[in-house]
Amino acid sequence: MELGIIGAARSGKTSLFNAVTRGSAAIGAYSSTSEPNLGVVRVPDARVDALSAIFQPKKVTYAEIRWVDYPVAGFGPEGPGARFVADLAQLDALVHVVRAFEDPAVAHAEGSVDPHRDLEALEMELQFSDLALIERRIERISSEMRSVKAGERGELERHQQLMERMQAHLEGGQGLRSLQLNEADERELRNYRFVTRIPELLIINIGEGQLADTASIEAEFSERYGAEGVAVAALCAKVEAELTAMDPEDAIEFRSELGLDEESPLDRAIGLAYDLLGLQSFLTAGEDECRAWPVAKGATAPEAAGKIHTDLERGFIRAEVAGYADLVDAGSMAELKKRGQLRTEGKSYVVQDGDVLNILFNV
Repeated sequence: MELGIIGAARSGKTSLFNAVTRGSAAIGAYSSTSEPNLGVVRVPDARVDALSAIFQPKKVTYAEIRWVDYPVAGFGPEGPGARFVADLAQLDALVHVVRAFEDPAVAHAEGSVDPHRDLEALEMELQFSDLALIERRIERISSEMRSVKAGERGELERHQQLMERMQAHLEGGQGLRSLQLNEADERELRNYRFVTRIPELLIINIGEGQLADTASIEAEFSERYGAEGVAVAALCAKVEAELTAMDPEDAIEFRSELGLDEESPLDRAIGLAYDLLGLQSFLTAGEDECRAWPVAKGATAPEAAGKIHTDLERGFIRAEVAGYADLVDAGSMAELKKRGQLRTEGKSYVVQDGDVLNILFNV
């Protein structure tokens, strides 16, 4: 999974990047020629830890997220952000950091702090980016139409109508993720990557003095911006970055002193990203390795097997399936089998979150 961090200047993008990656990227040090900060982070999963305690494997592997912190404040057709628009379109999700904190030491480019202004301005730039792509496509279709006989224009006309519908939606000030599309439309668009169709996690970056109001701030922004393909979380990136740099025990104590939940909001944000992308994790466990594997919700057992290796999907025979909770309660695979809780499932089985799979195959 690859997530791209975007946001207005001084929004706290890099503080968030440092918090999630335990990094030390320079804050506010970008120039127009800077490259993005990159970091790969394992996804915390207590289920992997519990299975590892049972099997004592040689290797423990968590799901991973690749984070990209973009070194620009905007993504208009001109300027330093223009070169990154194509990269944004290849991401699995956007993480849009919105500054909601007051800091006298940080002067805002336009004066007062206004998270709604900043959020909507950047969203509009992304919409313009998609609009430019659609306008170019419509121009090409019009050109192609002139060289095609009238009776053979059906496919081009359908494609043009879809592009024009998307164009009108964007010109109305809405991103494409809110446009209703049917299966035929989706097939038409499978070779396109529009930025405003990508799922988006809005991070409302609050100040330390606002921590007591985290829930109400998050609720306010969720009510206004939450929609299909958009999730909202409020946190203080500066505090979270400081906490990740601490010894874990000290961090827990400091979090308690601040009145924060023991669970980091960063972990919750990752969970929201999984939900946005329609992902869940199945598990494999044994003496060699315990591992979490991200897979789409609704995936069948052969599709899950293919995440491990294409040969397992190609030669899939059946899957031995254990419920995570059942396996942990049994304490061993032998005891689980003794209890009759190890199931055998075929090709039509839909994998559930937390399933522990053993794939039987023949190539």
